[in-house]
Amino acid sequence: MLKQLPLRLHHQAFAVKDQERTRHFMEDVLGIPLAATWCEKVFRPEVGRDVEYCHTFYELADGGAIAYFQYADEECWEMNRFVPAKRGDAGALHSAFKVTRETQDEIRQRLKKAGIDFREIDHGYCYSLYLTSPDDVRMEFTVDAADVDKINAMRRADAHKELKRWLSGDRRTNNEDRA
Repeated sequence: MLKQLPLRLHHQAFAVKDQERTRHFMEDVLGIPLAATWCEKVFRPEVGRDVEYCHTFYELADGGAIAYFQYADEECWEMNRFVPAKRGDAGALHSAFKVTRETQDEIRQRLKKAGIDFREIDHGYCYSLYLTSPDDVRMEFTVDAADVDKINAMRRADAHKELKRWLSGDRRTNNEDRA
């Protein structure tokens, strides 16, 4: 057993076709506020190239979130809409757990010992370790950046503006914090 279990669900993520339709549903219908919009571009091994996407987070009371990805191209949307995982693919549909650095290190060592592939990404606002279970369940174990409260306040202040910008076709990343 891990010395320290995951602290809580960090976020549950899904791929969507239309972030504005999703925003309207989450905020205007359900009343769950948009807390962050991250416009990103990252290399995705499953397609062998950089992929542009908009990643939104809707705040839950315990600090967790419901997250949504909208991809800039149709191929990535098709690959990530409720389909079984491909080995090693972080993918849009996954459960992310908030952990301490020590727990993440222990999980990494356990995966290495078991010969299970994993992928790591330093997002700047958090450091994530991704894996796929033997039954194709995608998981992420994430450690927030030391200044996560400052980062969260910054993204909360511009979440709507950044979502509108990305949806208008301006695909520039807003994640200069990436290491």
